[in-house]
Amino acid sequence: MSHADSTPTSLRQRDPDVAAWLQREDRRQASTLTLIASENHCSAAVREACSSRITDKYAEGYPSRRYYGGCEVADGLEDLARQRALRLFAGAEEANVQPHCGTTANLAALLALAGPNGRIVGMALKAGGHLSHGHDKSHTGMVFQARQYGVDAQGRIDLDEVRKVVLEHQPKVLIAGGSSYSRTIDYPAFAAIAKEVGALLLADIAHPAGLMAAGVVPSPVGIADVVTMTTHKTLRGPRGGMILCTKAVAKAIHSSVFPGAQGGPLVQQIAGKAVAFGEALQPEFRAYQQRVLDNARHLAACLQERGLDIVTGGTDNHIVLVDLRRTDVTGAEVEERALAAGLAVNKNAIPGDPRPPMVTSGLRLGTPAVTTRGFGKEQIATVADVIAGLVQRQDPDRFRPVVQGLCEAFPLP
Repeated sequence: MSHADSTPTSLRQRDPDVAAWLQREDRRQASTLTLIASENHCSAAVREACSSRITDKYAEGYPSRRYYGGCEVADGLEDLARQRALRLFAGAEEANVQPHCGTTANLAALLALAGPNGRIVGMALKAGGHLSHGHDKSHTGMVFQARQYGVDAQGRIDLDEVRKVVLEHQPKVLIAGGSSYSRTIDYPAFAAIAKEVGALLLADIAHPAGLMAAGVVPSPVGIADVVTMTTHKTLRGPRGGMILCTKAVAKAIHSSVFPGAQGGPLVQQIAGKAVAFGEALQPEFRAYQQRVLDNARHLAACLQERGLDIVTGGTDNHIVLVDLRRTDVTGAEVEERALAAGLAVNKNAIPGDPRPPMVTSGLRLGTPAVTTRGFGKEQIATVADVIAGLVQRQDPDRFRPVVQGLCEAFPLP
C-alpha cells in the first residue's frame, strides 16, 4: 500500500481537534434557537458546494479573462451565479459575485464611485446604519470624507435631515440602508436627494436582500446606481457579498473589486452562491420570505403585549429592535441570559443609546433562522414568552426545557 493510500482521509482521523470543534458547533446550532437577524441556516446543497474541491483553484480575474490557466470550471460557475443573480433581482444590469463579504463590497463600490478622499453620506451606526457606511472606526470613515444622518424621535429616517446633510456636504455617494433599521426605506426619495447634488445612490440591502428578491418588500434595484448585499442573511446562502449595478458604472465596479479590493475570488463560495440563487428562484422561497416577515411582525406584537418597547413600534422586515431603557437590564445582560436558556440573540445599540456598544440598551432580534426551521406564529409567541421572562430576570434554566423542546420539534435543515 502506498503512503497516499494509507493516509487517513476523514477529518476526524486527520485532525480530531478540529473535528471535535466542528461537531461542537453542530450540537450548538442544533440545540440553540438562532434569533440573530444577520444569521440563517443554509441548505445542505449550499454547504456541499462550499466544501468542494474547487476551493483549491486560483481564479484571479473574471470569466474568460483570468490570470491563471485551468479556470474553465470557475468561469462556468461564476457565469452561472451571475446569470441567476440577474434573474433573481430583475432590473439589475450587471452583477459582481466575487466580494468576500458585504463590507468589502461596500468598500470596493465606494472607492469606485467616490474615489479616495471622496465625500460620502450614510446612516450613523447608532441610528441603525453599518460600520462600512462611514463610521470613523471603519476604513470607510478613514478613506473617505464621511458625514452621517440619523433618525427622528420615533426611530425613523428623517428625509429632511438626509437632504440637509447632503446639501451641506455635497457627496459623490449617498448610502441608503442599515443593519438594524426595521422600516421600509423610501429609495425613490433617496434617489431624488442624490440627484439634487449630482451624487450616485448606493443601496446596501445586506439584511433584507432575500425579502426583496422574493418581492415581499420594496427593492432599490432599478432605482439605485449600485446595490450591495451579503448572501448569507435573508438570502440564505453562503457567507459572502455581491454587487449589482447599472452598466454606466459597471467597469469601475468590476475593477474596484479586482484588482482593487481583493485578489483571487473564493470560487467555492461563488459555487455556493449559485446554488442559493437557484433555490431563491423557486416558488417556495417567496412563501418562506413571507413567513419570515409575518413571524417578525408577530414577534414584535407579542413582545409589546408583554410590556416591552419596540423601536419604531413595529417592523416592516425581519428585524425587531427591542428598547430596554424602561427595564433594569442591558442588552449585554439579556444576551448572556438568553444563551443560558438556549437562545442566540445580540445586544444592539438603539437610536440615542446612552450606553457603550459592548453594553447597549437594545436587543436586535430576527426571524430568518427560526423560520427556516419551520417556526410559525405559535412558536414565535412561545419565544416571546421566553424573551419577556429573561428581561424580567426570571431564571434562564426555567426556559431551557421549552427551548429544547422547540429545537427537537423543529430540527436544522
